Amino acid sequence: MKQRRLGIDGPLVSSMGLGCMGMSGGTYGSADRAESINTIHAALDAGVTLLDTGDFYSSGHNELLVAEALKGRKREDAILSVKFGMLISPDGSYSGIDCRPQAVTNSLSYTLARLNTDYVDIYRPARLDPTVPIEETIGAIADMVKAGYVRHIGLSEVDAEILRRAHAVHPITDLQFEYSLMSRDIEKEILPTARELGISITAYGILSHGLLSGTWDKDRRTDGFDFRKHLPRFTGENLDKNLELVEALRTIAEEKNTTIASLATSWVLSRGDDIIPLIGARRLTQLQDAVTALDLQLTASDLEKIQEAVPADAAAGTRY
Repeated sequence: MKQRRLGIDGPLVSSMGLGCMGMSGGTYGSADRAESINTIHAALDAGVTLLDTGDFYSSGHNELLVAEALKGRKREDAILSVKFGMLISPDGSYSGIDCRPQAVTNSLSYTLARLNTDYVDIYRPARLDPTVPIEETIGAIADMVKAGYVRHIGLSEVDAEILRRAHAVHPITDLQFEYSLMSRDIEKEILPTARELGISITAYGILSHGLLSGTWDKDRRTDGFDFRKHLPRFTGENLDKNLELVEALRTIAEEKNTTIASLATSWVLSRGDDIIPLIGARRLTQLQDAVTALDLQLTASDLEKIQEAVPADAAAGTRY
């Protein structure tokens, strides 16, 4: 497994990470606990060291799941990246965000207990709290860095201005953002700013929540727990248009003797060594398909064909 460094002074991590959110029910439908743990084990055995989770994923269930999967392994075998701050209602819906300094320390204490660890490698607010200056939130996490409970600080889904302000308080290791062939907004301002500051991108949603898996079709039905049934890109004429883009990719994938998912993953990997894709695999087969992208070499001609098949801003419908 090749490695990439997060930020200038951040940790060396595997060139792709494992996003664990989908392993807890409530996002992409029901999940199998045993299969999820087996997938984490297989990822670690394959050299995937970066594990991404959040304290609000099924109200702490995801952190407990990751902790169970890590039992019997050395703590340093995994780089744990954790998001915090999202507020959850009893029905599972999001009800706001709290990134006050006292919320930082409170959330972190619960995370450390659930993950059964003395420290978190990367700690980040899940979103910007509009009621709290980013300097206060980052300052509170920086105090936890000094105390040894956090190793590095990250951010998620913030604009270039907020990124600069946060980085002025404490070095930001990486910015987590949705980035895929169908979601390229960061290329305009955020990615150039991150590169200027020496901040890496951990890209989630690299398969556009399954659209770029190559297995989605317009007749597919989602169960009651799958949030994709509410996403604009998965409904009506938008879905028809987006599936046409996927079929254009299928031709290129077949020429390369690979899958659409591997092609889309390899494209993200090709965007720079400072970009680390997060694989949202819930099953061993999904993980195995993702790992094959590491061996896929895209030529300049391949990249040109992919760009023609799915131009920037070609996706129909907004992300959310």
